[in-house]
Amino acid sequence: MSDKKQIISASPKVRKFARELGANLYQIHGSQREGRVSENDVRSFIKESLSGEIVKKRTVTPQEYEHSEFGEIDVQPIPRIKKIARSHLEKSWNEIPHVTHHDEADITEMDKFRKTLRDLYTGEKISITPLTFIIRAVVKALKDYPNFNASLDLENGKVIYKKYFHVGIAVDTPHGLMVPKIRDADKKDITALGKELKKVSTLCKELKIDKKEFFGGSITISSLGNIGGSFFTPIINQPEVAILGVGRAETKQVFMDGKYQSRIMLPLSLSYDHRIIDGAEGARFCVHLRESLGKDFAYKLAV
Repeated sequence: MSDKKQIISASPKVRKFARELGANLYQIHGSQREGRVSENDVRSFIKESLSGEIVKKRTVTPQEYEHSEFGEIDVQPIPRIKKIARSHLEKSWNEIPHVTHHDEADITEMDKFRKTLRDLYTGEKISITPLTFIIRAVVKALKDYPNFNASLDLENGKVIYKKYFHVGIAVDTPHGLMVPKIRDADKKDITALGKELKKVSTLCKELKIDKKEFFGGSITISSLGNIGGSFFTPIINQPEVAILGVGRAETKQVFMDGKYQSRIMLPLSLSYDHRIIDGAEGARFCVHLRESLGKDFAYKLAV
């Protein structure tokens, strides 16, 4: 004979109230006589659930067989930096309604311009990565679209607009991914930005960067250009509200001026917080980036 299901004591009105709120009566402790559940008990349960006071235990399905039964394995502790990033990424992904807009920028002229840069005094060629130009383009877009350079204060119902432009750069290190900030990117020229990029990357890889440099950003850029791949969905780095993913540039045949031409196309993946940025604004931000990385450089070469 099967066990009888636990009987919950509650009035029809309370049961209907719980159904409307999506509350499970079997999880609610009744405060009235003999454990009877009241409307206040349902309200308290919902309030505690939303505030995080009720922690639901994660259920992990046990493995029927151990990994070692199939061959040799090597068990290592999760790297410290990945442990730190794990909870932050989970929080961002679970709390922020992400939208990712994919686009491509024609950087043919930008690439030509980059390769012509030379030192004014020595005449030697200056090596500047495309990421430096992307930072400049992002800063220009942030100035025209301030919602992207903001943070949400949901508790007080406020939007914090930042007047500074500190751009986070995702740096791949042997220890894990780090995101230091390029401070006051709007006040630095191409050469200064290039030097700053090299500096923070080295400090991250050598674990010599100050902890404070991982905070206080405007927006983050995650570039996979030197590795490969095209489009992806980067996770927003809270408390920022947007992140730009950059893929590897490819030469493609693009129909322009009545014929196909070889153009260098750069994949862009912009993830943004839909609570403050809508789809139209996200699309306009990407168009702004495309023009800064394309038409602006075409104009420079023309003059």
